[in-house]
Formats: sequence, structure tokens, C-alpha cells
Amino acid sequence: MTATLEVAEGVGTIRLDRPPMNALDIATQDRLKELAAEATRRDDVRAVVIHGGEKVFAAGADIKEMQDMDHAAMIARSGALQESFTAVARIPKPVVAAVNGYALGGGCELALCADFRIAADNAKLGQPEILLGLIPGAGGTQRLARLVGPSKAKDLIFTGRQVKAPEALAIGLVDRVVPAAEVYEQAHAWAARLAQGPAIALRAAKESVDAGLETDIDTGLAIERTWFAGLFATEDRERGMRSFVEEGPGKAKFL
Repeated sequence: MTATLEVAEGVGTIRLDRPPMNALDIATQDRLKELAAEATRRDDVRAVVIHGGEKVFAAGADIKEMQDMDHAAMIARSGALQESFTAVARIPKPVVAAVNGYALGGGCELALCADFRIAADNAKLGQPEILLGLIPGAGGTQRLARLVGPSKAKDLIFTGRQVKAPEALAIGLVDRVVPAAEVYEQAHAWAARLAQGPAIALRAAKESVDAGLETDIDTGLAIERTWFAGLFATEDRERGMRSFVEEGPGKAKFL
């Protein structure tokens, strides 16, 4: 398998396994879509870590595979390519990318699908597609601009340059930089903490933020209002409020 799903402590780790650089060929793209669907439906997966291993996250698409594709072939494939990454972005649970080494091209786009990104202090991220006479095709022009703003996104996309961890942190491309040996451990700890939280409320929060970014503020507020009211029908809301009243804040235990 080019990628696997391992579950422990409520955390599902989607692990890329295509040495030496975890190039995201068609088989890996399709596998990511399958694993995203599995992580979505499994009740024992309450949060997700995406990890490429200790040396590299993912160094991009398989260029040798793409080189043989013409216009017609990529028209047929590009939709499935985006669907694979969108499936990861739409996992209705907290998702963190644990980024060691290179996250370039499709690797960077995959990291952008996470809710939170923890990077090694030696990590390098970027969208080098322009150097091949291309643009990002798995969501990079859209998710990167929404994350770091259009000007910074254009800088990275127009130049194809690689961003080292300190700059990635400064522009908001990653959320935390840690020693390389601690990346997965810290990502798993982040996910494990959220795995103990109220699953439906976390889903509501994620969908409200993500959907709200795609629309005007009035529509976004309507999405928030619907979820907010709906959560009053959940057992987690009853448990959380009861614990607050009887024990004080932050002590509720959710199933």
C-alpha cells in the first residue's frame, strides 16, 4: 500500500509510504481518498494525523508519470486529483499535518488540507509547479491564498521557491515549528487531546469555519446559528453544561 491508516487512542494516522520521497502518483492519490473516507466513517477515529515519515512528508506529484500525460489525459484525471485532496480536507474531524522534510507541490497541497500544521525545524514547503510550466492543480491556488493571503500565495506560486520552516511559520503556512524528532509526537498529542472532545461540536466548528470562508458573512452567520442551535439537541452539550455547573469549567468528559 502507498498509504495506510493506523488507529490508536482515538487518533487515526494516515501514513504515506512510497519511498524515497512519497511522490503522490495516481495510486497514492486514490488511496488517500479511500483512507479519508474510512477515517470519516470510523467511530474509533476522532482526530487524524497525516504523516509522511521522519525524513519527508511528500515531495510532490510523480513527474515521470505526469510527463506521459497529454491534455486529454489530464482533463480526465484532474477532477479525480482534486477530489482526493478535497476528501482529506472534508474529513469532519480535526486533522493535523506532521511535516518532516520536504512538502512540495502536491505535498504542500496535502498539508494545506489539514486544520493545523506542525513542521520540523528543517522542513521546506513550496509550490514549484511554475518551474515545470504548470500551476498547482490539487487546490494550491485556492487553499494557499485562503491561508496566507493572495499576495504571499502569488509570491510562492509565481516563483516556485521553497520556504524554510521559520518563514513558513511567520507567514502562517505552518502553525508550529518543532525539532524534527518531535514532529509526529507533538502532532499526535495535538490530535489526541482533541479526540477527547465533543465530536459533534468539533465537526460543527470545523464545518462552520470552512463553509463560512466560502461565502458572505450573513450566510456564514446563518451556518453558525444553525449548528449552534442544533448542538442543544446533543448529549455532549448536556454533559458539558452539567459538568460546568457542578464541577467548574474544563472538566467535562465526552464519550
